[in-house]
Amino acid sequence: MPKINAETVAEHRDQVQRRVFDSFASLMGERSFDAISMAQIAAGAGLGRTSIYHHFPDKEAVVVAFASHETERYLHELRAELDSVVDPVERMHVYIRHQLTAGEQFHMGLGMQLVGVLSPAAVQQVREHVVAVEDVLRDLLVSGAASGAFSVPDVGAAMSLVHACLAPRHVPAEQVERFILRALTTDERRPE
Repeated sequence: MPKINAETVAEHRDQVQRRVFDSFASLMGERSFDAISMAQIAAGAGLGRTSIYHHFPDKEAVVVAFASHETERYLHELRAELDSVVDPVERMHVYIRHQLTAGEQFHMGLGMQLVGVLSPAAVQQVREHVVAVEDVLRDLLVSGAASGAFSVPDVGAAMSLVHACLAPRHVPAEQVERFILRALTTDERRPE
């Protein structure tokens, strides 16, 4: 029987899950997904080689749970910031800043590393988390266009273009923000 190091079994499971996620994130920062074993994840989490399987059946399950956890945390923080802002242009500012700053701590660039490695079912589960973030941007674009602040003839194309602009991490955040906002806003709302 494993030792429980918390007040409840649920708290213990949460603690173990956080340690597994921290270990996984650390390992992904050092090597490719294929080069990581469940034993390495377990060791980094302070678990025995076999005890990790009581929590996750395989690496795919770790990735899916990690993506879910990180996306929920990311969206909670983003929505909390957006809730305090009414102006559509300022809400887009918040989204862009959040993607460029907080986004770096949440996104590890797993997408390209996992293409072709995960099963179609796992890819679909991870994709559902990406869609949740996309939904926030879609809502910002639609409401901004409805208010007259944005000119967005094709929401899908605008979403792809905004996310493409947010991808490079070597471009200064101020330039990315200004570029996106100039592209989206109507003439009377366009920043200088």
